[in-house]
Amino acid sequence: MKKWLLVLMAALFTLASCSEKEAKKDANGLTKVSVVLDWTPNTNHTGLYVAEKLGYFKEQGLDVDIVLPGEAGADQLVASGKAQFGVSYQEGITQARVQDVPLVSIAAIIQHNTSGFASIASKGITSPKDFEGKTYGGWGAPLEKAVLQSLMQTENADINKLDIVNAGDLDFFTMMKKDIDFAWIYYAWTGIEAELRGEKLNMLYLTDYSKQLDYYTPVLATNEKMMKDDPETVKAFVAAVAKGYEYAINHPNEAADILLEAVPDLDKNLVHKSQEWLADKYQDDATQWGEQKLAVWENYAKWMADNKVLEGEFNAKQAFTNDFLPKKETK
Repeated sequence: MKKWLLVLMAALFTLASCSEKEAKKDANGLTKVSVVLDWTPNTNHTGLYVAEKLGYFKEQGLDVDIVLPGEAGADQLVASGKAQFGVSYQEGITQARVQDVPLVSIAAIIQHNTSGFASIASKGITSPKDFEGKTYGGWGAPLEKAVLQSLMQTENADINKLDIVNAGDLDFFTMMKKDIDFAWIYYAWTGIEAELRGEKLNMLYLTDYSKQLDYYTPVLATNEKMMKDDPETVKAFVAAVAKGYEYAINHPNEAADILLEAVPDLDKNLVHKSQEWLADKYQDDATQWGEQKLAVWENYAKWMADNKVLEGEFNAKQAFTNDFLPKKETK
């Protein structure tokens, strides 16, 4: 919570101390904007790289810089107006909104939550009840304990019998070698990597235990000022990105090659297998890629409030919008 107060102060200071400049143009007359990733490049981000490589941004009159996150994360840079767009998460935007930080989700990158608690199969963790007597490796956020407790309560398990440690930046496989029994992962990346390593996992998806935990993660975000002052650029950006993810849905192998070309240090087999796994999950059962539902935002915020990880009034209708998604022709 203190983190978001600092972000709010920084954002308001920045927006108050320098008036919004007109959008910069490059030598070709394209509008220059930046999008900040939430993490190192991976298949969650493929649509962005496809839009860049196949000229979808250029078609929309944009020159887009895809930026890696630094010490200041995507949310902070977007909230302050130092970046126009960023990759974020519903939980982060929800916490930001109750502190009056002007972040808004403009598209869901993946329609349903594909994260969960993973462990090496030999650990014998096949249900939340098995968390008792085990060690969980996380990053020290209050939200983690609330989610763990929520799952354990479904089986009358006692969270006081679970040891929660801050594993910092350790990756999943390193954690499993350091007396840590399980961790929170996205199956599309770490789970697929385990498959390629021949390591059998037990995976407990959050959505198997609570519909309220089926939230949007990740999402694309911008700030309210950008939406108000330059809606055409927002619309153009979302249109190009939507086309990029639609290409990844229909052409996962080609999309994987585009990501690998942009980020050659990534493991080729992992990128291809991950891309195949995600292809039908970007849009899933939504009427179009990027669509968000009010009920999802309201239900997750209620879960956060009920589990005492959200303080303040939250207006779900102001936290997201579908207004910038391309209009689909009805047949």
